[in-house]
Amino acid sequence: MTDLHVSLAAVGAAVLLSEALRRTSVRLLPGVYWVYLLEAAATFQLCSCTHELKLLGETTPLGPPLGLTLTYVMTVVHLSTFRGATCNPSAALESVCRGARGVGATAVLVACQFAAAVAAQFFAAAFWSLGLSDVHVRHQRFGFRCFDPLGGTLLEAAAVELGCAFAVQAAAMHVHKLEEKLRFHFIAAVITALVYTGGSISGAMFNPVLAFSVQFPCSGHTYLEYCFVYWLGPVLGMASSILLFEKIIPFLSGKSTIGPDIQKQKKTQ
Repeated sequence: MTDLHVSLAAVGAAVLLSEALRRTSVRLLPGVYWVYLLEAAATFQLCSCTHELKLLGETTPLGPPLGLTLTYVMTVVHLSTFRGATCNPSAALESVCRGARGVGATAVLVACQFAAAVAAQFFAAAFWSLGLSDVHVRHQRFGFRCFDPLGGTLLEAAAVELGCAFAVQAAAMHVHKLEEKLRFHFIAAVITALVYTGGSISGAMFNPVLAFSVQFPCSGHTYLEYCFVYWLGPVLGMASSILLFEKIIPFLSGKSTIGPDIQKQKKTQ
């Protein structure tokens, strides 16, 4: 249990540091610049916590109940602290397609996400180098390397990432039908179920920047192969979900199936 406590401390430190950055950005940065720091802080938090939980899950026999509980709780924490940040280049691309954000602003936003993802790698390595738990000591002996994260073929892993991104996008587009206090828990439950279902095949990242931080440094496959799985898969999953629920189903049924927030974004095009 000592390993678990140390890992939870690492996760807590990442969340507190990110919250400090968020509060600083809101108070000190002028204009819209605080949006970029909010995005960077949220991405750093997501990647840092995932680094720690992934290492803990791979080296400590937590069992499905505890592992899934941690996934669910951390997802709720992320959703309740992100303050509108998406931490996902796919969502940034969606905003461009809807006309809600310009190409230049989106490029800067995505650059902030990837910079924060790299910063999370350094934060995780620095924390592990302290050797506060047996898990960290053992990992340090291997030079902080990780090994092949794919439990299936490239096509299987890409299909899992596509399916996960499709499901999350569909959930986000329909979550408005629930009471506001239940929305975070619904999304967290969906993500936890996807992690349980597809985690053994691809890791269930369904987020290009998260995969870049957590999975890309691992050995076993080339950079282009990881791009195929973790970048192309989620983008196609998001796009197919939007196409189905915003174009195909409304065309066949004659009515919209999307929420009011998405409708407002479409009117700005």
